[in-house]
Amino acid sequence: MTPTFMSVVTALLGLTSIASGHGYHPPSGQQGNLDWATMHMQEEHHIDNFDAASFFTLHDYDGSGDWTPDEVRKTYGLDDASTASVSDAQKQEVVREVFALFDPLKSGVISFSDWMRLSQAGRKLPDFGLGPGHHGDMEYEYEIHHFEKYHGDDATEEELTHPEDIEHFRMHDEEEMAQARLDQLERMQIVEANIPQKFLRKA
Repeated sequence: MTPTFMSVVTALLGLTSIASGHGYHPPSGQQGNLDWATMHMQEEHHIDNFDAASFFTLHDYDGSGDWTPDEVRKTYGLDDASTASVSDAQKQEVVREVFALFDPLKSGVISFSDWMRLSQAGRKLPDFGLGPGHHGDMEYEYEIHHFEKYHGDDATEEELTHPEDIEHFRMHDEEEMAQARLDQLERMQIVEANIPQKFLRKA
């Protein structure tokens, strides 16, 4: 497996407490006492030590210096398949509550300065009970939540037989088949005789 995008970001941020070996294992009895941001960092990024500034930067996906509503949605995993059963109204309420906490002037974005000031005052991202916030692509989520935990870098193809492995490779196959079909359609020549008369331009 190639190094994940987030491991590169982690290195750039100087966050050095990354789980090693076969995946992250939180200290016994600790998970139940974690705030949502800490749980998210451990579960989704395998990072233990971070501060408010690095959390903000890691989730400022476009590097603008502000969090938009879409970025808050992404951080909470509201666009991920794991929250497909959550209603749109509930997802909108999540974003509203986060902005009510960290956008006091109702500017429509959460600025880095407001985030830092309010975080230092003790405000935290709420736990809405919707999970740790999966927001990576298919490859990242598979690697960080399954491959690292159960296989490791020395795993052979023959060992990748868990249901999660099978589903992951099935999705890859479907993507490749869909792309091949698109490529085939793009290569097909348009035969004018097959076009219905109503779609032909009249001379």
